[in-house]
Amino acid sequence: MELRQLRYFMVVAEEGGFSRAAERLHIVQSAVSQQIRALERDLGIVLFDRSSRRVRLSSAGERLLPEARAVLAAADRAREVAADIVAGAEGVLRMGTVQAPGDRLYRALAGFAALAPRVRVRLMKLPPAERLAAARAGLLDAVLVRALPPGRVAGLEAIPVWTDPLYVALPAAHPLAGEPEPSLRQLAELPLRLAPRDRNPPFHDLITGALRAAGAEPPPAAPFTSLQATLAEIGAGPPSWTVFYEVSGLPPAPGVVYRPLAGLTVTTSLAFPSGPPSPVLRHLLTALGDGTTGKAGATPASDEGPGERTGSG
Repeated sequence: MELRQLRYFMVVAEEGGFSRAAERLHIVQSAVSQQIRALERDLGIVLFDRSSRRVRLSSAGERLLPEARAVLAAADRAREVAADIVAGAEGVLRMGTVQAPGDRLYRALAGFAALAPRVRVRLMKLPPAERLAAARAGLLDAVLVRALPPGRVAGLEAIPVWTDPLYVALPAAHPLAGEPEPSLRQLAELPLRLAPRDRNPPFHDLITGALRAAGAEPPPAAPFTSLQATLAEIGAGPPSWTVFYEVSGLPPAPGVVYRPLAGLTVTTSLAFPSGPPSPVLRHLLTALGDGTTGKAGATPASDEGPGERTGSG
């Protein structure tokens, strides 16, 4: 049974004859008759009473007609849905996220909902390395990642969507705490607490590359572990420092001050499998670009642990 045969059957029933059905379908009458006979053979029933001058539905045809209409309506709806998906108007977007300053991500998602109201968004919470791997494997449609080089990166396209300042946490008693914006060169003599590279290669490479470019080689220090433990050690232990991509909402830590880092920012990019972005992704890029405007407010609930504000954004 073919959809074409069901459609011919429905039109013949509505027109009351093969010739009028052929005119409506813009085909020859013999083609209509041939397909109806093929449908009757396939189903093992007679659909029309051909004994009179006017073609009439048989009792079997009357039983089948509502079902044929339902099947054809479902097929038409499937085509409409497919067309909406191609046009970016309907579907599901699987997206890996980052913790964004203020309500930026919330505003971007609201803007996306306005552009594509019938596209459902499923946010996934994964560490950065796993986030990128999921995008490469096709498990996620797009991911937000910090410090990813723009362009093509290992099978993914990366398009920058916003840029943020970086901050450092310093011992309040250290002389650099008096600097409004310490530089990497000034911090070169102070041990740096940075999360291991495998937790977030792009962010780790951003910091270490900037240090090399500045001619700074901080002494080795214990790695960044959890937020609470690292801040406690900076405030009470031997002098050291760490770097954050966002500080609003950080808890006050005894003996620790936060300062903007001079001369270095971090860019967040939308990464997706290589190739031109789909209509859905173009809507998302538009919304993310619009979401960069406005004043940042309180930090939204993080999709990552609070100890991952540094080295794994």
